[in-house]
Formats: sequence, structure tokens, C-alpha cells
Amino acid sequence: MSERIILRSIYDYLDRKQISYRKIHHEPTRTSEDSARARGEDLEIGGKSLLLKVQEDFRLFVFSAAQKLDSSAVRSHLAARKLRFATKEELYEKTGLIPGSLPPFGKPILPFPLYVDISITENDRIAFNAGSLTDSVILNVGDYLRIAKPEVFSFTKAT
Repeated sequence: MSERIILRSIYDYLDRKQISYRKIHHEPTRTSEDSARARGEDLEIGGKSLLLKVQEDFRLFVFSAAQKLDSSAVRSHLAARKLRFATKEELYEKTGLIPGSLPPFGKPILPFPLYVDISITENDRIAFNAGSLTDSVILNVGDYLRIAKPEVFSFTKAT
């Protein structure tokens, strides 16, 4: 897949599900802080997406960009001994994307089980890079959770 295909897939999926959302085209952003500034949103609103290898499987984890991953909480919840970040090469091989552009969607957009931290549910909207470092989407958290159908649990700690 490529970033353009994923971006188009996200727009098409949201349109099919009749979800109201806002598109923002901005300068390339490499960090969550840069993305928040470019969108004119608070850092907490940003949905940070990480591809992790849990045991032998890749899984997608989404949490507020104002938080940091608590690996032990993930290991404990999933009863996993082995957990690591996907490498840049693995991310590209599995998605066609580069770090910072991974959107917060599992199936049907990306072929991974999806987990969302409770920090996402504490806001009324979520903003994220939509398969691109220059394109963001903002939508209502309730709508996001309804169509993304993630497993929600607590797996972050304050930065």
C-alpha cells in the first residue's frame, strides 16, 4: 500500500459510514508536537499510533500524544512475554508507511488488531496523521470508536 491509497481509504471509509470529519493539509510533521501545532489542536487530542510486535504478531496501539506507552501494561493485559516496536523497515513492509504517518485504524484500513488507550476516550475528538505526514483528519471520538471497533484498555502513563 502507499500513503495516497491509505489516505483515500480513510476518506472513503468515513464517507461510507457517514462520519463527519475535518481534513487538514499541512506542512510535513515528524513529531506529535509538530502535528498538534499544524492542526491548531492541543497535544492531548492527537492520536498517536504505534505498530508493536506482540509475541509473533503485529498489533496497532493508539493513545493520546500527551501520554507515553506503558509496555508492562500491554504485556500484562495481553499475557505476552515478548513485546517490541516495529522497525521502520517492518512498518514500511507491512503498511507502505513511514513513522509518524500511521493512522489509528485496524481493519478494514490496516490488517492489524486495534487497541485504544482510555486516554483517547477522555477527549471529545481525535486528530491524526492519515497515512501521510502532510494530511490530518479530526473527528468525534465517539464516531471513531464506533467505526474502528478497538479493544479499549489502559496502557499509557503521563509523560
